[in-house]
Amino acid sequence: MARSGISSSGSGLQLSRRDLLRVLGVAGAGVAVASCGSDKGGGGGGGTASKEVTVGSNASDAVPKKAYQEVFAGFEKATGLTAKVNTVDHTTFQEQINSYLQGRPDDMFMWFAGYRMQFFAQRGLATPISDVWEKVGGNFTDALKAASTGLDGKQYFIPFYYYPWAVFYRKSVFEKGGYQPAKTWDDFIALAKQMQKDGLVPLAFADKEGWPAMGTFDYLNMRLNGYDFHINLMGGKESWTDAKVTKVFDTWRELVPYQQQGALGRTWEEAAKSLADKKAGMYILGMFVGQQFQGAAKDDLDFFAFPEVDSTVGTDTVEAPIDGFMLSKKLKNEDGAKKLLEYLAGTEAVGTYLKSDPNNIAANTKADASGYSNLQKKAVELIGSASHISQFLDRDTRPDFASTVMIPSLQTFLRNPNDVAGLTKKIEDQKKSIFAG
Repeated sequence: MARSGISSSGSGLQLSRRDLLRVLGVAGAGVAVASCGSDKGGGGGGGTASKEVTVGSNASDAVPKKAYQEVFAGFEKATGLTAKVNTVDHTTFQEQINSYLQGRPDDMFMWFAGYRMQFFAQRGLATPISDVWEKVGGNFTDALKAASTGLDGKQYFIPFYYYPWAVFYRKSVFEKGGYQPAKTWDDFIALAKQMQKDGLVPLAFADKEGWPAMGTFDYLNMRLNGYDFHINLMGGKESWTDAKVTKVFDTWRELVPYQQQGALGRTWEEAAKSLADKKAGMYILGMFVGQQFQGAAKDDLDFFAFPEVDSTVGTDTVEAPIDGFMLSKKLKNEDGAKKLLEYLAGTEAVGTYLKSDPNNIAANTKADASGYSNLQKKAVELIGSASHISQFLDRDTRPDFASTVMIPSLQTFLRNPNDVAGLTKKIEDQKKSIFAG
């Protein structure tokens, strides 16, 4: 890449180890909430005296929903403004985001860094917030600023937290079975076979929502073909009929017998429960899996990095999506929305959130990390050791390609993993049509 940190070239983000360590930061002071002027590139509504800011939320699960309620309550106390939150089921929110932003969107909405942010910014459906970044930029690294920047050089996103994807397990289950974290693919398959022999479901698995299986595809693709191929494939620059992609599905097929059956009728929360109940031995998911663990079970949760598949490629890429906030183009209260962005960019907001949902890492480098759990500290180490960070399949590509092509395609593979040639040809044909538009 051209420079250290996150490099954005339209579809991908790359973080160096040095910048990631700076991203993960140490304790420090917060950011004062102050009135923002109108960004000339923004939508209408600047200067309004309204006390209400509307927020479109995809935090529909109980734990993050409660955590955000506490964050917005803190905003109201600090500013006297009100955050009116419109919460929609997470998957539905993602599937309907395009029509939502073109219709009557809220002032602010929860979204994702990188390509998915750039996609809507480029289409004029988001308000630039470079003026906000002038005030809060000191709380974030240049790497995170790049992840928040559109192709026009303006900022459109405030990063809030992020989390790694890995192979999660319960320490007590591994101790009882005498299992060891797998470092290679052969080790992983052998571990899965032993768990199956011992009466465990080796891998908890769910794909009712359509996105969880993307994490398995991403890791196999990046372990076999590397980060750059992943980014180019997601950007429509590589062919899905390439032998490299075929090998990804062929390798995944080795794992299918050890995945929890009936995945298309199971939510990720239900799969997580099977891990919590010690019925399944492992689960490939993001660290938010911890939302389904309480008390002693939460302390029992651990993970290891997705294993090496090809020694010439290694394991230097980690999937670690960044979540945060954007402003819609059709603002009703621009000044209030930017005040809320400033608050969310401070240490108080993310500190409040992580107290209720300690399954993520603060994006704010000045946030207090002294109270991080062992799991969070281990996540910091995993991310900090990575040479490359991916954002997740449905964030590293066009949202329409992810939702209309990849969700049904991966579910088709799970139903019938034997027709890889037919599947990849269909994906490639659809890709050409979508990326030509």
